[in-house]
Amino acid sequence: MSKNKLKKFAELETFERVFQPEFDAIFEKDFYLKGKWVESVFLNTNPLVLELGCGKGEYTVGMAQRFLEKNFLGVDIKGARIWKGARAINEQDIRNAAFLRTRIEFIASFFGKEEVDEIWITFPDPQLKRRRNKKRLTGSVFLNKYRNFLKDGGLIHLKTDNDVLYEYTKELAEYNGLEIVVATGDLYATETGNDILGIKTHYENLFLREGSNINYICFRLPSDRDISEPPYHEE
Repeated sequence: MSKNKLKKFAELETFERVFQPEFDAIFEKDFYLKGKWVESVFLNTNPLVLELGCGKGEYTVGMAQRFLEKNFLGVDIKGARIWKGARAINEQDIRNAAFLRTRIEFIASFFGKEEVDEIWITFPDPQLKRRRNKKRLTGSVFLNKYRNFLKDGGLIHLKTDNDVLYEYTKELAEYNGLEIVVATGDLYATETGNDILGIKTHYENLFLREGSNINYICFRLPSDRDISEPPYHEE
């Protein structure tokens, strides 16, 4: 491991609003902040918004700066990535943002029923290989996990440069009768009137320079029904 990474990991340990639980603290058990994030970490009663697979945390930080009336929690397993966002909220004293270092597979250990208001998924791995659906963050496996802690009808946002992932997510939402609020295969050619969509991650800027189109879909996830794969996507 490089000295730079070791330095970042050491610095993460000093930040006030960065949580890095050990495996034993979350495997098949509840994290101590489950159901208590807003009152214990953010010290308010404002809505809680997650960014899953947050990478360097650009969206988490950008959203927190724009929407002071909400709380934002970036989630990623890569400590060297979230270090940038974590350092930003520490240096700028952004009190409505925090970071959680964990695998998203364990997400149910961290949040209680209806604790989360919205979920953002920005440029995730599209998981194009075999058995991909079970690993996609917008697939039925993960959507059913989110239902356990997202408020009924809470919003799921996906931004991706990958057309396959976008079309798959759109088909899944349609097949399950989910309310699609916005769906566009070329975000910046569409007038959305939503300032938050203008926040750009490191990878998004790379994709745009390469001439890639940016897909965006936003849909509501009900808590009272199981989400299933369309027959033509089952494996």
